Amino acid sequence: MNRSLFLLWLTISVVLLSCKKEAPPPDLHTPAVNYTNMAYGNDARQVMDIFLPEGRTIQHTKTIFIIHGGGWTEGDKADMAEAVAYLKKELPLYAFVNVNYRLASNGSVNIFPAQEEDIKSAVGFYLNRSGEYLVSEDLVMGGASAGAHLAMLHSYKNDPGKHVKAVVDFFGPTDLVALWNEGVLQQWALLGAVGRLYTDNPDIYVNSSPLNFITNQSPPTIALQGGADFIVIPAQTTSLVNRLIEQGVKNQLVYYPLESHGWAGANLLDSYNKIIAFIKENVK
Repeated sequence: MNRSLFLLWLTISVVLLSCKKEAPPPDLHTPAVNYTNMAYGNDARQVMDIFLPEGRTIQHTKTIFIIHGGGWTEGDKADMAEAVAYLKKELPLYAFVNVNYRLASNGSVNIFPAQEEDIKSAVGFYLNRSGEYLVSEDLVMGGASAGAHLAMLHSYKNDPGKHVKAVVDFFGPTDLVALWNEGVLQQWALLGAVGRLYTDNPDIYVNSSPLNFITNQSPPTIALQGGADFIVIPAQTTSLVNRLIEQGVKNQLVYYPLESHGWAGANLLDSYNKIIAFIKENVK
């Protein structure tokens, strides 16, 4: 290129660059938004509350899903309001989703795997709108009792995209076959949700047991268990932790020897603080 052509090219380039508008800076003060009873399906129970934090971004804002318990036959997301409020205060950069799901009834209505399918639908609904909500696709799944069972089942079995980065298990059933064999109380509870005796349909019990889907790719898990729990006995959590260790999955067991199926007061506060520390350590 001769000197004249080079000077002409340089002049044109400078003019074009000076005319180009600068891109506006990103909005670093996105307001907080809450959605109450957001429907993710057609049933009245298929709703969830969504809490999106101030200043969230698609790159950095992760989400914690909270799932209530109740033996798969009762309970409501309102039961988890206290937990959501405390965790929101201590983890202000996280979004939160508090989920309802269809409840089984009389061993014939909304029986397994209806609840498992609802959690899949709720998570899919939310992730499909991550751009609209300005959140990333990274999740923490947690719940209590039956809700913990559903959180684990989704995280270990129904998350091919590996969106779940950590699991919080508050005394959730992990092996439904072993739970069935534990006694009449457990059989009564399972029959109401599964709708079949174990001997009549063992596959649904096997396929609904989170323990059976743990691999070395499963997300880090914190499990909290009461030593006096006569509903979801400690052996359920012991089996979970042993399987996680076998597969080389990072885990933490929080054990309260005198607590039963749920607890309050100082031990509940201790549980929340241990959960928060576990999430901070394992979800980057």
